[in-house]
Amino acid sequence: MKMMTVPGAPGREANIARYIIDQLRKLGIKARSIGHDSAHRLSPFGGEVGNLIVKLPGQGDRKREPRRLLSAHMDTVPLCLGAIPERRGHIIRSRDKNTGLGGDDRSGCAVILTALRTLIEHDLPHPPLTLCWFVQEEVGLVGSRHVSVSRLGRPAFGFNFDGRRPGQLVIGATGAYRMNITVRGIAAHAGVHPERGVSASVITAMAIADLQKNGWHGRISKRRSTGTANLGPVSGGAATNVVTDQMHLRAEARSHDAGFRRRIVGAWQKAFKDAAAKLRNDSGRRGSVEFHIDHDYESFALGPMDPVVEAARHAVSAARLKPEYRIVDGGLDANNLTQHGVPTVTLGCGQRDIHTVRESMDLRQYHAACRIALHLARGQ
Repeated sequence: MKMMTVPGAPGREANIARYIIDQLRKLGIKARSIGHDSAHRLSPFGGEVGNLIVKLPGQGDRKREPRRLLSAHMDTVPLCLGAIPERRGHIIRSRDKNTGLGGDDRSGCAVILTALRTLIEHDLPHPPLTLCWFVQEEVGLVGSRHVSVSRLGRPAFGFNFDGRRPGQLVIGATGAYRMNITVRGIAAHAGVHPERGVSASVITAMAIADLQKNGWHGRISKRRSTGTANLGPVSGGAATNVVTDQMHLRAEARSHDAGFRRRIVGAWQKAFKDAAAKLRNDSGRRGSVEFHIDHDYESFALGPMDPVVEAARHAVSAARLKPEYRIVDGGLDANNLTQHGVPTVTLGCGQRDIHTVRESMDLRQYHAACRIALHLARGQ
């Protein structure tokens, strides 16, 4: 609950990082074991700090076992700024009905701290551990994308805490491209000589209509291939008496199939370029379209018999929950960790209705996640 009161929008994680470091130091973790990487310097959004990484040696009869990584992300969506958590029974909500709570993903951050505190207070044996609290997850998994892999200590596998039900093992997730589109038209006086202009707004409208008509927007299904695409913010134009000469759009394309994901992006490029080619002014001039495409994250899928999945399943069963395997259509830090060579399972930690003012946290599920994290941290 204390962590949820600390602001930490994407790129503004310095305060919550300091809070976590304070807790680590109180537990006796040496300063040399705690550090930040420079992921924020590689981020298109800038940022105050990089990912917070803690590397610990193994203890007792498990110190020679393969290293394990436990992760969560520190940032919350801006809607959570000013949240005041309030507990009623086993549910925590924001007292202010105009804010989110921030359980996404402060619950995951706290799960890792709780597991670590229990290990230290009870002097429990455990394998070598890397604990990582990522930055800028909410704006495209930026922190995990740019994590300094060399600082992780070569963990054999990872466990990411972010989501609702701790019994759900997310073993796969979709991949995504982000599209930034600039449509350029030709300005003209809309009242005196509109025929001399080429409207970027009209080019945009024609392209969007084409995408919708031909099934390349929203949920997409083409024979055996599936994916999604969505048009997000659209802006442009400055006055009603000027033919709009520029529009800016942001969109995304997702699919578990990398080839089909590229095909979706290709369909978007074609729709906008075709629309620009069709619209001309009275002297035959046309507008143009520019696409800037970013590969947000790659899809991944682990098998039920993979060692990391087996370890997660065993921990969930030990917490007296029924393991449930899921492959999801959203992106997770596990996408990037797996891409970096650390196969990672994501487990829930009590979050509900995230990114909304209805957000809450279920303490029963949170406590189950703490038991699972401790089991995994001990290498059992």
